[in-house]
Amino acid sequence: MQERRKVMRTRSLLHGRILFNDRRSVIDCVIRNLSNLGASLEVANVVGIPPAFDLQIDHEAESRRCVAIWYGENRIGVEFRPQRTQPADMQPTDMESTDSQPIDLDPHEAPATAPELEMAAASAHAAPTDVLRGELLALRAALFDVPFGVVLLDAELRAQFINHAFRKMWRLPDSKADAKPAFVSLMYHGCETRAYDVPEKDLKAYVAGRVAHVKTGNTKPVDLRLTSGEVIRFQGTPLPNGGRMLSYTYVTDIVRQADELQVFKTALDHVKEGVSLLDPHLRVQFMNSAARKMWKVSDDVAERKMTYAELVNTTRLTNASGVSEEDIAERITAVRNGDPTPADVILTDGRTMRLQCAVLPNGGRMMTYTDVTDLVRDAAQQHHFATTDVLTELYNRRHFLELADAEWQRFERYQRPLSLLIFDIDHFKFINDQLGHDAGDQAIVHVAALASEDKRPTDVLARIGGDEFVMLLPETDIQQAGMVAERLRAKVERTPLGEPGASMKMTVSIGAATATASMPEVTALLKQADEALYRAKFLGRNRVNMANQPPFASHCVAAE
Repeated sequence: MQERRKVMRTRSLLHGRILFNDRRSVIDCVIRNLSNLGASLEVANVVGIPPAFDLQIDHEAESRRCVAIWYGENRIGVEFRPQRTQPADMQPTDMESTDSQPIDLDPHEAPATAPELEMAAASAHAAPTDVLRGELLALRAALFDVPFGVVLLDAELRAQFINHAFRKMWRLPDSKADAKPAFVSLMYHGCETRAYDVPEKDLKAYVAGRVAHVKTGNTKPVDLRLTSGEVIRFQGTPLPNGGRMLSYTYVTDIVRQADELQVFKTALDHVKEGVSLLDPHLRVQFMNSAARKMWKVSDDVAERKMTYAELVNTTRLTNASGVSEEDIAERITAVRNGDPTPADVILTDGRTMRLQCAVLPNGGRMMTYTDVTDLVRDAAQQHHFATTDVLTELYNRRHFLELADAEWQRFERYQRPLSLLIFDIDHFKFINDQLGHDAGDQAIVHVAALASEDKRPTDVLARIGGDEFVMLLPETDIQQAGMVAERLRAKVERTPLGEPGASMKMTVSIGAATATASMPEVTALLKQADEALYRAKFLGRNRVNMANQPPFASHCVAAE
């Protein structure tokens, strides 16, 4: 024991690398109990490490030749041997290096048995080619059992190795596989077994294409469709020796899903509505042809898979829509929130598109764009007909009452001035009876046009029946209303209907009233103005009468 302890050892841990297979294979290790004669090496796994190898210790220029003398679960006890380059007479014998100064064994590791030591010693002198051959055999055995097809071709494209999965995949007999067939023979075997889903007249060209693909070293994957419905992804890889490694993997499910997706996209390309599909990060994964045409997006730009924000901004840059930056921000926010509320966008060509967002199960979005130009136009026309007097293009009685009610609620809330004028054409019955209904219609249109000329944007002018008109004046008290009424009366009086020499003079009578807190609703204001109009008629027509006020003098200056 004392003699063994005389060997100088270091207790520090060093890092090293196990080198074998002509230094092409490297395994990291931790070096323990290092001495001049040997060491204990700790590795992840001892499997695959040969009995003889080189050890390169960090910070040492030269590697050390080692022979394994015992194996543990993750440790190897090694003895250092002189390098092969030393003269033979300087190399100590195995007996001398082992007996004179024995190496400490790790107390936790069992020493190798005598047969194991003999095998290790014999392996230490084994030729590197034997080691390499053993590793090659192990690799071939592993490749033979992998679940995907593997074929190794030499430089002349003859099969040197065909694994079990390929044989089963293509129903290739072992006798043919072991005969090292040419690649073209393997292709024709597929033809003979009717494996390829290719028309018979095209088989020859199909085989030629596959052979050319392999011969040129093309590494692009190719999907091979079989008559069984299966799909195999084929890929070739050039090898350093000029040969090829071919791999064959079943991708039926992936391709089937891709086919279904392509059918879906093709179907969407044939619908007239625009459709965009976004991923959970709001990147555009697909735009059908209608959407691309609608937003003036080229196919190349669509394939870039831009974000939805970029898409919306692109539509503005291409002048596809006249949306403002504020509208863009609102649309992006609505899509991000998955808001399904439809939004109408007017394109620069005048069409109206209805946008709607739907949240997909994967967290993405589906945007649909529907041309609703006709619907919007019809709705606008219907609204126009429902709210407008056909003869004068003024608001009709029903729509006036809706607008007047809104103004009345504003009056009640803020107590701001609100006045109303009611006026009609003097002696209108005489015009209808003597000159005809066409003349009566012309008189109504004439008065409506004169009243519209001086109306403020906030004023509400309407024809409420026959020759009777009404004008609601927000932010106007009774005195101001009287001035507006007088200006209108004077204008009608000095503007005859028709051409000079064949014109017809006309006048109007006007009743004016202002809203008060005691009135329950806007109809009370209408009633008071109507009573004022009746009094103006009674007093002789062609005049302005204000409710609960003295008659308005015709010589007063009209309000501006």
